[in-house]
Amino acid sequence: MNIYCRFLRKVVDINSNNDIIVATLRLAARKESIMIVNNPPMGWNSWNTFGPNINEQLILETADAMVEKGYRDAGYEYVVIDDGWMLRERRDGKLVVDPEKFPHGMKFIGDYIHSKGLKFGIYSAAGTLTCQGFPGSFGHEYEDARMFADWGVDYLKYDLCHYPGCGDIKNSYLTMSMALRSTGRDIVYSGCTVGQEEPHTWMRSVGAHLYRSTGDINDNLQSIRGNAMSQLRKLYSSAPGCYNDIDMLVVGMHGKGHVSYTNGCTDREYFLHFAMWCLWSAPLMMGGDIRTLSDECRAILQNKELIKINHKLK
Repeated sequence: MNIYCRFLRKVVDINSNNDIIVATLRLAARKESIMIVNNPPMGWNSWNTFGPNINEQLILETADAMVEKGYRDAGYEYVVIDDGWMLRERRDGKLVVDPEKFPHGMKFIGDYIHSKGLKFGIYSAAGTLTCQGFPGSFGHEYEDARMFADWGVDYLKYDLCHYPGCGDIKNSYLTMSMALRSTGRDIVYSGCTVGQEEPHTWMRSVGAHLYRSTGDINDNLQSIRGNAMSQLRKLYSSAPGCYNDIDMLVVGMHGKGHVSYTNGCTDREYFLHFAMWCLWSAPLMMGGDIRTLSDECRAILQNKELIKINHKLK
């Protein structure tokens, strides 16, 4: 046990009722077991195609498609529900799952995803509201983290919208990091400041496993190229433990979806898009509707050689 831990133990012995110190000591003692993400996370996120228009059937069918269409075997493991899953008001201080969209609740969703050999991701935000105006986690970090853990969540995307002007953004991301660790569950922590506050300089230090370094991607080549090239000189800060997230993939959307404002890209341009994300060692979070993607686009997303490059495998 290092000097810091021995000092904390003495303090705890003097004041054993200090819950904060006790929690800090426990975290220090389990340092060796804190999760390290050794490769850029791979999975699917609901936002690019569906925005807030999500529901239980969509998520269950997507989990099925992840397995049946070979994505799980290619390395994709997270099914992430983005903004729009909750009601507009908390109840007794807790976030409330929208019963019309998800009638069986999130624990049911998590159990189903896990039964497929996949992992379950959820969304919240560091501000008072999410980007779509639903309740954020500001001031509720520990309650929300505990609820996510109880649902079996394996991945949290933590966005930045409606943040109080008097707040400290870096401290808020650190607070959620500590809250997630206090649950005792390994949860991948995706810090999303959409490039604000130069996240490449501090996100690793607050415990994030990946961080959004760009604005939102759109389904066109200009947006794809812009996101990738904006981070070319910052790739030094992306490595095992914490990866530079240049936003989710738009492969296969072809102008259909929430972030599509044109006819989208050609398959050749989607190949370039995927290749750049792999070369950058960026997280590979699919954003298209994988239930209906063409065979050509599925082959792009499951390209073994490019995924090896993304994971730095020989």
